[in-house]
Amino acid sequence: MANKHHSAQGAAAAATLAPKASVESALGQAKTPEKFCAALAKLFGVRVTEVAMLRHEKGLLKFVFPAQLKTAGAIPVSSSSAVASHTASAKKIELFNSFAKVKHARVFESVKLTTNEESDQSDQSTIQKLISAPVLGPANQVLGVIQVCRKGFDLGSAGRDFTLEDLQQLEVAAMVAAKHEFMQIQ
Repeated sequence: MANKHHSAQGAAAAATLAPKASVESALGQAKTPEKFCAALAKLFGVRVTEVAMLRHEKGLLKFVFPAQLKTAGAIPVSSSSAVASHTASAKKIELFNSFAKVKHARVFESVKLTTNEESDQSDQSTIQKLISAPVLGPANQVLGVIQVCRKGFDLGSAGRDFTLEDLQQLEVAAMVAAKHEFMQIQ
């Protein structure tokens, strides 16, 4: 009986490690923010314009990706209305499957984020669901924040809800990002 218990524990541990290993291998080779976010979009089944990466620089969160947001401004880590700053200051992963109801700064949502593959129609949609994770350095300092969202005209058109497994995968992705040079504090 003990052997069955140990093999069940081993199988459960292997099942937990397998997604982590696949996330690490999918993102470990992505040496630029663009490649990293494209791999993250593929991992979560979202458009590349539904992934954001911000780096912490002198009390501000500055967009590293998408490129269109690099010049749109920065978010003070002390901001009370930005989810990214809350993620950074709390140093905790967050999940919002009804994001449109969450009080948040909407200024960056007004910036057009289309790629060649996407139609202008996607610009009219808004963030409906979001997961957010801090990128932490070895001394637990905030290097930045990674966010993945699902946009739509309403909750139903935005696709499936994010799950706790998605949140765990994003947490692993943030750990991988912390090792990349592009996330190091400038």
